Amino acid sequence: MRDHSKREPAGGPAAVQGGRPTVRRTGLWWILFMLAACSKAPRPEAFSALAEEFVYESLALSPAGATSIGYHEHRGRKLDEQLDDLSPAGIGAQRRFYQVFRERLNRLRPDSLSPEDRADYDILSDQISLSLLELDEIQGWRHNPTLYVELIGGALFDPHVLDYAPRAQRVRHIIARLEKIPAFLDQARQNLADCPEIWTTVAAAENDGNISLIDKVIRAGLTEDVRPAYDRAAQPALAALRSFQDFLKSDLAKRPPGDWRLGSEKFTKKFRFALATDRQPDQILAAAEADLRTVRARMAELAKGDVAAALARIAQRHSTPDTYIPDARRDLAEARRFVRDKKFLPLPPRDNLQVIETPEFMRGIYAVGGFKSAPALEPQLGAFYWITPLPKEWPKERVESKLREYNFYKLKLLTIHEAMPGHYVQLEYANDVEPKSRRLLRAVFGNGPYIEGWGQYSTQLMLDEGYLNNSPELRLTFMKEELRVLANAILDIRLHTKGMTDQQALDLMQKETYQEKEEATAKLQRAKLSSCQLPTYYVGWRDWIRVREHYKQSKGSAYQLADFNERALKAGAVPLPVLARLLTGKPL
Repeated sequence: MRDHSKREPAGGPAAVQGGRPTVRRTGLWWILFMLAACSKAPRPEAFSALAEEFVYESLALSPAGATSIGYHEHRGRKLDEQLDDLSPAGIGAQRRFYQVFRERLNRLRPDSLSPEDRADYDILSDQISLSLLELDEIQGWRHNPTLYVELIGGALFDPHVLDYAPRAQRVRHIIARLEKIPAFLDQARQNLADCPEIWTTVAAAENDGNISLIDKVIRAGLTEDVRPAYDRAAQPALAALRSFQDFLKSDLAKRPPGDWRLGSEKFTKKFRFALATDRQPDQILAAAEADLRTVRARMAELAKGDVAAALARIAQRHSTPDTYIPDARRDLAEARRFVRDKKFLPLPPRDNLQVIETPEFMRGIYAVGGFKSAPALEPQLGAFYWITPLPKEWPKERVESKLREYNFYKLKLLTIHEAMPGHYVQLEYANDVEPKSRRLLRAVFGNGPYIEGWGQYSTQLMLDEGYLNNSPELRLTFMKEELRVLANAILDIRLHTKGMTDQQALDLMQKETYQEKEEATAKLQRAKLSSCQLPTYYVGWRDWIRVREHYKQSKGSAYQLADFNERALKAGAVPLPVLARLLTGKPL
């Protein structure tokens, strides 16, 4: 494995603030050198070195995230054995890191950069602003216990499932991280000041998942030679997790609750940096509410009147709890064959996708399913399409509600969006971007509307190409999906900035967009757990269409759909206005 920790240190010849390489100060070369030195324009390699340094140094600040990307050692420090430092000193180090990089970035002239470097510059600038907004104003580390719970889960789960090293070595990494859990959770107790009730509830449920992961899932796969060392580390880790569970339920939950609403000022800032779109939240809200009325009218036309009755008939055809995940695997194979036959998008050469149950520690926000890409530095290790199983303790009516929502047709749409040709294909393309520093930048800090917009846009492509023999039931189900995308944007903006109540949110989902009670309840929880993520589907889908039309006009009669799809994916997850500029040389 290539050791990325052996690049030039910060401040050295490869860094923006360092000296230039030594050159012989004679003749024409010296004159040219001095002319270049006097220019205010940065050397091309100066920005690429800065971007590379930012990526690797920021990964080193988050060892748990670094493992998932495939970055294992930084300056001799074994990241796979570490947990993130969220102590006051660690938070301060993060803040200083982003502040210094903002200063260094501000010294550059973005209009002098190449188009690709300018795209990376925009990503860097937004990410620095987003990180400082989180550290200085939002401060999830002071209010959100799910941050700690999910970080632990990911730190243990990735070495368990990713074959980046021999199994015995990865178990040692897990053991090293287990040993750090008690101190990490002690720090979490000191940091957490208050918490909205819903965040405490979800954190407790996901914390139970971590306990199961350590005590059952990982332990079940151990060989006898490593079991004693594992047990020695697991015992205090489990005790700390159970103690943290008591803290969540008996201490944090009884404090005056914080507000999960971000508020208009913070939301608007986060929206700008996280989505990197050319439209404001209120513009998106107005457009989404207008589109909702239009889509409902189109659905009534297709259903010949009673949309709710038509959707109820469609919902009757669904899986059982036992066939739910096998049916998703079947749909994945079917979708892959269709894409290959229709040839509207060349598929990447790797076939490394696994369909597995959503890890328990992630089921609070992934109540239905999700996707985890292969590590950007080690794409051969595999990607995961998560399907969340139906809990065995659920009463029959909850099970039936979930299965009606994710019926025969909706499960196919979910599989298209998450896997084929949705997120899996998009991120496989992204994992081939070169150079590696650019690949990492666009993978670690990938633009949400680009990623989620591709999931929606690629689903539309499948239907437009005739998937499932142009089934009207599938088309009506997809229109319902479109309503859900619109509701996502409306919910997020109205909940966080305009005081929307729970009942208003549930009415929007159940009465206006035909969602089942179980789905609506889970989505409301998700909206309270996150911010500026739910609008990415709508913003991204609409912008993918805008970019395609922009590209089509630039190409004229030479336009080809497959060519556009391939070129757009090869760029990696850049903001969509930036993608338009990269593909055509003109602004969107």
